[in-house]
Amino acid sequence: MFKSGNVTVIVADLKRAVQFYVETLGLKLQHPMDGHFVQIEAPGLTIGLLHLAGEQDSQPEKSGSMSIGFEVQDLESAIETLKSRGVEFHDSVEGKAAQVVHFNDPDGNTLYLVSNR
Repeated sequence: MFKSGNVTVIVADLKRAVQFYVETLGLKLQHPMDGHFVQIEAPGLTIGLLHLAGEQDSQPEKSGSMSIGFEVQDLESAIETLKSRGVEFHDSVEGKAAQVVHFNDPDGNTLYLVSNR
């Protein structure tokens, strides 16, 4: 029934968001930035970055009900790589099945790294 899936993230500054997701996180820009929407390719996931008004000074509303996770094999290495790119992590949760560390994009959207055991 479904061919693929994606998540759309509302951002306040599209250029800043693209810089974070592409340069800081190392994800791939699918198409050149045009207008107020762009797609970023992550392994197994397409992330749409949307600036609702199409103007850089508009602020998105925050719901806090969404987060994007990226599974990694070597959590410590991924943390160190992202820290070297300016990412600040704000908490870590360790369970029997996985360890999760959270951080935010420039618009305050929650992202996390997860390492399954």
